[in-house]
Amino acid sequence: MITRIAVVPYPPLLVPELTVRSTSVIEPVRNACLRATTILTEFATEWVAVGVDRSGPPELGPGTTGTFAGYGVDVPVSLHESERTTPDPDLPLPALVAGLLRAQAGARSVRMRLLDPDAPAEQAAELGERLDAAGTETALLVLAEGGSHRDERSPHPPDPRAEVLDEVLRRALRDVDRAALLGLDPGECAELGVHSRAAWQVAAGAAARGTWQSEPLYSDTPLGITYHVGVWTRTG
Repeated sequence: MITRIAVVPYPPLLVPELTVRSTSVIEPVRNACLRATTILTEFATEWVAVGVDRSGPPELGPGTTGTFAGYGVDVPVSLHESERTTPDPDLPLPALVAGLLRAQAGARSVRMRLLDPDAPAEQAAELGERLDAAGTETALLVLAEGGSHRDERSPHPPDPRAEVLDEVLRRALRDVDRAALLGLDPGECAELGVHSRAAWQVAAGAAARGTWQSEPLYSDTPLGITYHVGVWTRTG
């Protein structure tokens, strides 16, 4: 049974060694992600994580290691605290960030599930329900992006649909609104660059049973990209 769910973004800028911009802009989202994952670790040191990736395997075990070398700096990460195997240079970004946050929050291990970005809502929700029904109490880390993705240098205004979508995600995270997440339009999300739509819907499926309390931690648009961070805790 899943007792806590943390939703965090997964941009490479979460890696301190990759920072080239002002930390005053980036630190709030980093701190929120650390707070969310620390809340998970307070309950369970072994997590399940979900994200999206078109080319990655559907499952990655705790023995998986990777590196952010492809993003500019060779920062190795692992899905297990004691793993020391050769890092996979092509590990999908959600898995890399899951390994990074695992280490920062002091969790022991994380098992990664990756969905195709085009996975239907029903398939994503079913995965969440299966993870919740697995038996052992655990925590779920959901790696998911927001709606606004705009180059700050672009003279064009942001797509108004992105702002609407971000408000839907913000409220759904705040209110544990499963219906709003399951109702996300796949075509519109794809057009707006929200490739992790299915990960949001896994969260909705995982929270299908019981009652939940939310703790919103962050929702803002630094550097033209919106990030949402929050935690759901089962209360009954």
